[in-house]
Amino acid sequence: MSDFTVQPLLKTPTVAVWDMCCEGSGQHERMAECANATHLVFPYRGLYVCHLADTPAVAEAGQVLFFNADNDYRISHPVPGGDASLAVVIEETMLRELAPKTLLREGAVLAFRQQRLRIDPRAQALVALLRHSLRENIAESLEAESLALTLAQRSLGPRTTHAAGASAGRQRLVDRAKLVLASDLSRRWSLADIAAEVGVSAVYLTQVFQQVEGLPLYRYQLRLRLARALDLLGQYDDLSKLSLDLGFSSHSHFSAAFQQAYGRSPTEFRQSALHR
Repeated sequence: MSDFTVQPLLKTPTVAVWDMCCEGSGQHERMAECANATHLVFPYRGLYVCHLADTPAVAEAGQVLFFNADNDYRISHPVPGGDASLAVVIEETMLRELAPKTLLREGAVLAFRQQRLRIDPRAQALVALLRHSLRENIAESLEAESLALTLAQRSLGPRTTHAAGASAGRQRLVDRAKLVLASDLSRRWSLADIAAEVGVSAVYLTQVFQQVEGLPLYRYQLRLRLARALDLLGQYDDLSKLSLDLGFSSHSHFSAAFQQAYGRSPTEFRQSALHR
């Protein structure tokens, strides 16, 4: 049995959404239904590396990746534990209208210039809301289409995204730091520990990470933990246990961080996404 599974969640003339999960062993190709259409991929669990030609991109929660039609990609898994992503295909005319021209290549074929953008926490929450509401069959097609278009609009908007930009060497350094954090999401890493793992000084690591990712290293780790919380909310009755399992110092710390990032408490989000 393949360790790569794809579950269709929505398919209309305007929007298609798939939930893609991989156990993390071996390599896999994109699903055939997406291969011929430029589409957006939102990782929400785990980490993987997408290789386009000789250019690798670390894919983790808090980003949107662009898969251009007919391009060949290779996926690798440097960190155990598997990964999961939401794939969103939007009708081409609508996607052209949503995407700023600066993000698109010139020419008749719809294609993005870069591999990925960082998205803000509210876009991340929309990924979870769309996925949970479709999996639980509590969103009708019209609502789901609207959520998907809102997600695309927010993810492509210049005020809510950050395009990683730096030399290849600095990008590789940041990617190594990401792999360290993803290897143990619940661990309370110190800056010195991470710097030692990647072989640079703590000061240099903080400076480079901020430049490349547009946010401090500690906030990046916080967003990873909160993204995992969005994924797991439906599996925990005890939110205090969830907060401790994700490495938060207390339930109140977790709730405050969640509220600040997503504009509602974990309980309120779970109610809106799973129990309408």
